[in-house]
Amino acid sequence: MTTDIPVHDFIGQTIAANPVVLFMKGVPDQPRCGFSALVVQVLDHMGVDYIGVDVLQDQDLREGVKSFSDWPTIPQLYVKGEFIGGADIIKEMFQSGELKTHMAEQGLIA
Repeated sequence: MTTDIPVHDFIGQTIAANPVVLFMKGVPDQPRCGFSALVVQVLDHMGVDYIGVDVLQDQDLREGVKSFSDWPTIPQLYVKGEFIGGADIIKEMFQSGELKTHMAEQGLIA
């Protein structure tokens, strides 16, 4: 597992340097799976500034992000360093209003 250390460093630094990070398949302008597209659509609808990190470019990153969060699926959303969840959780939080409240509390949307 020592090969995961540099990948985990990259993930940790990316999360620390950006208020909202979406580890996804593809990029925000061109999601490469429906679940990633769903989360992009939610974030764009809410007007949240975020960066998308394409895990398809690097197998170590794809596996590393799963072990970093201890979450088995992609996409994965981080807000202010906190792992929020994957597509199903984001969809539920959006539909209930909880995601909007959380983003507002974090000062990310009005």
